[in-house]
Amino acid sequence: MLILTLNYSDTNTSYITACDSYTWLGNTYTVSGLYDSLYQTSEGCDSLVILDLTINYSDTTISQITACDSYTWLGTTYSVTGVYDSLLSNIYGCDSLAIIDLTINFSDTTTTQITACDSYTWLGSSYTISGNYDSLLVDQNGCDSVVILDLIINNSVINSISDTACDSYIWDGTVYDSSGQYTNIRITSCI
Repeated sequence: MLILTLNYSDTNTSYITACDSYTWLGNTYTVSGLYDSLYQTSEGCDSLVILDLTINYSDTTISQITACDSYTWLGTTYSVTGVYDSLLSNIYGCDSLAIIDLTINFSDTTTTQITACDSYTWLGSSYTISGNYDSLLVDQNGCDSVVILDLIINNSVINSISDTACDSYIWDGTVYDSSGQYTNIRITSCI
């Protein structure tokens, strides 16, 4: 009589996804692939274990950013030039280091004080009344630049003289001997 016990070889496959590397049976793997190892079961039969490994990688992204006055990134507002980073997860669930190299340029305001006679032309417009005038421009960095004109207008004075004389009349060194309307322009400083 034969009493027979058959033990069977077996094969087991493990499906593993890891970030950057994976250690299995004392070996560290950094590349996706199929890896196997042959063992003997307690009954002395072959046992094949297979590792079906997918390696996803962490990544780093660096962005150069230039902004005016401030920049909001990942919910935080920055107003100082510098390098900022944040550790995130990429689409595979691995670490993703995001870095911004941030340059902050600032908007500026300049005021020019001018005193002029009768009128003053500024940025293509002519002004005849004293006051503060402003214009919004863009500076060389692409940021807002407010320019203000603090203008004082001094108006020229027109004096009209009506006079009556006999035979002749001397006005500002000129002798007039006939009736009429005469104009003499004197240039004085109205400023």
